[in-house]
Amino acid sequence: MLGVKSFIFSPVQENTYVLYNEPAYRRGGQKQCCIIDPGCYCPEEREELKTGITETGLRPVLLLNTHCHLDHVFGNKFVHDTWGLPLHLHPKEKPVLDFAPQAGQMWQLPFDNYEGPLVYLQEGKTIKIGEDELEIRFVPGHSPGSVAFYHEAGGFIIGGDVLFNLSVGRTDLPGGDFDTLVQSIQTQFFTLPDETKVYSGHGPVTTIGFEKMNNPFVKLF
Repeated sequence: MLGVKSFIFSPVQENTYVLYNEPAYRRGGQKQCCIIDPGCYCPEEREELKTGITETGLRPVLLLNTHCHLDHVFGNKFVHDTWGLPLHLHPKEKPVLDFAPQAGQMWQLPFDNYEGPLVYLQEGKTIKIGEDELEIRFVPGHSPGSVAFYHEAGGFIIGGDVLFNLSVGRTDLPGGDFDTLVQSIQTQFFTLPDETKVYSGHGPVTTIGFEKMNNPFVKLF
């Protein structure tokens, strides 16, 4: 089963996630991990991410983006340069990734974009961290190629900026569409067990059941 370690980075207060094999004694005592949406912007944040991984004996094996808005990709280049990991993303997010530096200038948050190799994710497929699996769910609406990573054994989903605690992702950015976003939530999130934890791109953790009952944008009851 996978554990979750989170960091809050950048002036945008983005949630970066590290998923790791647990317990510690498995896989010869060395836990593998993946890094999802590294938002570390300044040198201190990059060092915090690196220290948080290395001091706990984790070995990064995957770099994943739920989507490629600038606050979720600030640290892609750092992760690649530090651990040699290629970036995994949905093919529809490539134009969003390419636009990120321009968006950074617009938001007065300039940064060096990732320019390394790309590995394209396919919805419905699974990816593995050690022996643990993540299911790739296609959830457009906030961004044209947004994906979420569902870990059934651990009862959680890493949802990016699709579903938040009592809110949803904005749809006024290029490639966004509110009706598409709602459909993604209803078909790819609300079909999961109510107790499933939702780790969002911003804000606190929530659950599927809570959002079904209380989210004013997409509640079912």
